[in-house]
Amino acid sequence: MEYLLVKFQESRGVIIDGTSEGMTNQVLELETGTHSVTLEAPLDFTPELHEFILRKTSVISPKVISFEKI
Repeated sequence: MEYLLVKFQESRGVIIDGTSEGMTNQVLELETGTHSVTLEAPLDFTPELHEFILRKTSVISPKVISFEKI
């Protein structure tokens, strides 16, 4: 398993590969591979989407993805 931390200044639902998978600012567990991540509405953040390859992570060293409020 791999680990991802999606950062945003408020708690918001995280959509990974088109499915709701958890909340921002919490470590999420995913399969190794290519993923796309966005946040639930409202669409007041940038970028609209992150695409990345997830590998070689751990619970204490997850991949970090950040969204900024606009």
